[in-house]
Amino acid sequence: MRPDDWYLTEDLDEFLARAGDFLRSRPALHTVPLTVADALRRRGLHLYGPQAPLFGLLEADDGTVRATLVHTPPFHVHVTALTPQEADTLAARYTELDRPLPGVSGPQETAEAFAAAWQRHTGTAVAVDKRQRLYRLHELTAPEPRPQGRARIAGPADRELLVRWFKEFQEITGGVGQDAGNWADARVSYGGVTLWEAADGTPLAMAGATPETAGQVRIAPVYTPADLRGRGYAGAVTAEVSRAAREAGVAEILLFTDLDNPTSNGLYQRIGYRPVADFTVWGFGGAER
Repeated sequence: MRPDDWYLTEDLDEFLARAGDFLRSRPALHTVPLTVADALRRRGLHLYGPQAPLFGLLEADDGTVRATLVHTPPFHVHVTALTPQEADTLAARYTELDRPLPGVSGPQETAEAFAAAWQRHTGTAVAVDKRQRLYRLHELTAPEPRPQGRARIAGPADRELLVRWFKEFQEITGGVGQDAGNWADARVSYGGVTLWEAADGTPLAMAGATPETAGQVRIAPVYTPADLRGRGYAGAVTAEVSRAAREAGVAEILLFTDLDNPTSNGLYQRIGYRPVADFTVWGFGGAER
């Protein structure tokens, strides 16, 4: 296998025309490229930053797509499952490009193989940034005890709150790139954030959901301000968003957790989510000494 076996393009329409069937064939495992491509299609190619996104695909001998990549700077490149050899050839191809690469995310073994290959090809130090687990909703179970309050869809009047909470969420998760105001406007436009509020209307927590694409929706972000945590608000609002998606007929309701956070992993399992696969985010630093 040669590095130029990877076909790379900045044309989203071409990428989806060639790789769409492959991505839709496993919507849970491909939730990230599906939802990112959908967001770029809806909101413009420069949604995440001024540099053009890059898309890639790898075809088998019979012409069918067997792997893809999506890179939206300043985020890491996201890759679908690869063999170690495929990961190596992709890393080699990336060294030929004039594109900064801060890291890689993907299925656990694939991301590890790519990071090791990148280190071999470039001499760059690599390290795990985050270990994640992808969950799928099975039977929804309302959290007990149910906290006081109620759920409602966030509207235009909530924009300032959503911007503030999204910035706080990015700070604690190390997120970069997406403008909080643009994120809030987009989510409000399709009812993509649900708030859990007290009886007097005070917002206590939020849970977002991506638009449905290929029969899947991903719950994200889930956020409770620090002084309100431990009271069941996150579980209640996540269950409400999950219920609404299930009642709307969504086939795959998904979410990611940080494996270093046992509280969230336990919470989502209690309300009916079950593990699908583990993913890893690797960061690439400077040259090794």
